[in-house]
Amino acid sequence: MAISKNGAEHLASLRDGRAVFIDGERVADVTTHHAYRNAVASAASLYDFQSAPENLELMTFAPDGGNRRVSRAWQIPRSHAEMVNRRKALTAWAECSYGFMGRSPDHLASALVGQRMRLDVFERGGAARAKAFADYFDYASTNDLFMTYVIINPQANRSKDWGDQDEDLVARIVDEDSTGVTIRGAKMMGTSSIMANEIFVANLQPLKATEEPLAFSCALEMNARGLQVLSRKSYEAAAVSVYDNPVSSRYDENDAVIYFDDVKVPWERMFVHRNVDLCRAQFHDTPGHVFQNYQSQIRLVVKLKFLVGLAHQLTEAIGTAAMPQVREQLGRLAADVGMVEAMLHGMEAAGEFCGEYWVPNRHHLYSAQVVTQDLYPRMINKIRELAGGAFIMLPSSYRDFANETLAPLIHKTQRSAALEPEQKVRFLKAAWDAIGSEFGSRHTQYEMFYAGAQFVTAGHSYRTFGWDSAAALVRHLMASVSLDAPQGAVRQ
Repeated sequence: MAISKNGAEHLASLRDGRAVFIDGERVADVTTHHAYRNAVASAASLYDFQSAPENLELMTFAPDGGNRRVSRAWQIPRSHAEMVNRRKALTAWAECSYGFMGRSPDHLASALVGQRMRLDVFERGGAARAKAFADYFDYASTNDLFMTYVIINPQANRSKDWGDQDEDLVARIVDEDSTGVTIRGAKMMGTSSIMANEIFVANLQPLKATEEPLAFSCALEMNARGLQVLSRKSYEAAAVSVYDNPVSSRYDENDAVIYFDDVKVPWERMFVHRNVDLCRAQFHDTPGHVFQNYQSQIRLVVKLKFLVGLAHQLTEAIGTAAMPQVREQLGRLAADVGMVEAMLHGMEAAGEFCGEYWVPNRHHLYSAQVVTQDLYPRMINKIRELAGGAFIMLPSSYRDFANETLAPLIHKTQRSAALEPEQKVRFLKAAWDAIGSEFGSRHTQYEMFYAGAQFVTAGHSYRTFGWDSAAALVRHLMASVSLDAPQGAVRQ
């Protein structure tokens, strides 16, 4: 059966002349540059995993019932059962990076899947814009594009509205003609833009009625003329070795400010045009926002399981696993993971139809986000407490083992209740890389804020909760109590 692409084909697609900048220089080839090559290879390996014959049924589906198969990330579920099958594929991809690749290809695909369910929302902006989005969805899914997005404006003067920021800061429409629209300004956070094929540009944050030039959404190839990727520091480049930094050396998907220096967007790639309310509606009047964050919860469950496994092995390595108080803490961590996984399954089972498509329960989804924003840093801190000083006095790098003087001393001093000295060092370095390194700290920050500040996610929870039914219970009780009604005996 024909599938969309494999890892080698994805790597080839990234050698497109895109303008990526890091450490003051433009990168010639992101697939070979020392700041990105391992993470890019990890992204490409997802397509190899997907295209492996033994994984075809798990990872792909035939959208038209024929021989052509594409990633289940692009599948629009028409039932609870199809949603579960899709989730199993997304879980398998998340397990490839232990949940550390937050912007893997299935994330933006999920956002577009949810938006495609309500094409009528785009029709509010005109038939041409709706057709542009529908055609683009078909193109992206058929070609199994790795897409990322920038939907947040750069932080500057938070006391001002977005339209009142300094000139050319926030991406806006500066010109348009019969062939398309020209945009200029910046967007963030371009996570995984280094390894993506295309970028979706939109506005998730509220806009005012006077901010129409900012009110657009579109899709661009990463090598579009004038599109510039301003990369943050590379944790991969700072990694000493795979041995010393097994997570950050391979799964640093990077983040970037994307600057649009008079980038031309053809009309066939313009989905929202100068329409403030439609910028909101494409996320919240469609299931787009729900589906993109549902994918995040799928990935997060994998990551939390990894962290709890890390915590358990940590206590075994230092000989505290049998202590009742330690087992209590491990049990509480395990309960946290069980709760989040149950919430994931619950939002699926309690979902509802959106037309002919099955959508996760919105309030269950937003409830999980509120809970996990607080849970993740708490879990990280608990693992650090369980470790005590175990992370501190480790050999400086793998090179110490090759030193004839140091190696015997390492084997004397790096003792463990369950692991050989070299195994202990390797494990503790991996654990620190995941939770305490600069890479690990970035992930704590990411899990706390990728969905917005806590007041934002709590606002989604407030907005989608069934307040009427909750209030009805209160009213029912109050209706049963009256000074005029017979009063039963009250025990003193």
